[in-house]
Amino acid sequence: MGAQQVRERFAELYGAEPEGVWAAPGRVNLIGEHTDYNDGFVMPFALPHRATAAVARRTDGVLRLHSADVEGPVVELSLDALAPQSDQDWTAYPAGVVWALREAGHPVTGADVHLASTVPTGAGLSSSASLEVVVALALNDLYGLGLQRWQLARLCQRAENVYVGAPTGIMDQTASACCESGHALFLDTRDLSQRQIPFDLAAEGLRLLVVDTQVKHAHSGGEYGKRRAGCEKGAALLGVDALRDIAYADLDAALARLGDEEEVVRLVRHVVTEDERVERVVALLRGGETRAIGPVLTEGHASLRDDFRISCPELDLVVDTALANGALGARMTGGGFGGSAIVLAEATDVDTLTKAVEEAFAAAAFTAPRVFEAVPSAGAGRVG
Repeated sequence: MGAQQVRERFAELYGAEPEGVWAAPGRVNLIGEHTDYNDGFVMPFALPHRATAAVARRTDGVLRLHSADVEGPVVELSLDALAPQSDQDWTAYPAGVVWALREAGHPVTGADVHLASTVPTGAGLSSSASLEVVVALALNDLYGLGLQRWQLARLCQRAENVYVGAPTGIMDQTASACCESGHALFLDTRDLSQRQIPFDLAAEGLRLLVVDTQVKHAHSGGEYGKRRAGCEKGAALLGVDALRDIAYADLDAALARLGDEEEVVRLVRHVVTEDERVERVVALLRGGETRAIGPVLTEGHASLRDDFRISCPELDLVVDTALANGALGARMTGGGFGGSAIVLAEATDVDTLTKAVEEAFAAAAFTAPRVFEAVPSAGAGRVG
């Protein structure tokens, strides 16, 4: 749904024109999974799929929310009644942003919001972060709050962690707010320093496919939280602030110190090796060796499958089938337990790979996957 359609629907719903229209994208994480809440490195890029919001200010302490993607009337909330984990519906994401802004002392006095999104939900592509960021950016502009993009990302993360109750890291919100077209974002999640790494696949005759397995996942579910708690336990046992502080060269010695803590050993090994994989991918891309990142992506999948144990049969089938049919590399992306996989391939192999994956899913009696090309796109901004 385009900006004009969202604007027109806002006027129908609320009887007045919005003060503007904003958009924020979903993201694909190229490499660096479950490292963000360990103060590590990540490398996402923004998708062309985005959440779009038409917004106008209110002065009466009321927040009115409507989504083109969810059946139902306008939801009206009192700002003074917003409280963490009081809402289990989609409205928790935009409402949580308003709560986080007010908790931080910013003078938000209400808003009318109409949202529409093309980011697939439950696919590991940050549909929730795009909702958060588009609302935060709109309110930042309308209320003249003067917050920088990284600050908006922090507030959106707080909304998701505290208000929604999902223990996610900072990557998704930062990617949605800060990515640039034609680039992947090399982000240090400890200090939020960023480098935009050129990532123009089409110019090199390459494509990156996203395969949405249609297996839904939920970050607020217990398994994600268990992995995070296990990583924090590992850091505590090793006497460091975060697993980021374990150097790759020191990994074997660190694992030996963990003794028979078998689950913690696996989690620590994944995070430390994944940080090293991110740095390897950055070096390869900066050196113009884009095809060489394929095996590194595949290594990452094996680590997520075997050490972090967050893959599923559908994701493994995508990766195995793609590699058997000529892909340069493939891995699951996102939080895990479903969602999407990415496949790096020669442009000439896309049709063959897509057909092979679809046939493999049919043979396994899985729901047909959704396959589309991921094009590194622009981050959030005003669009109307």
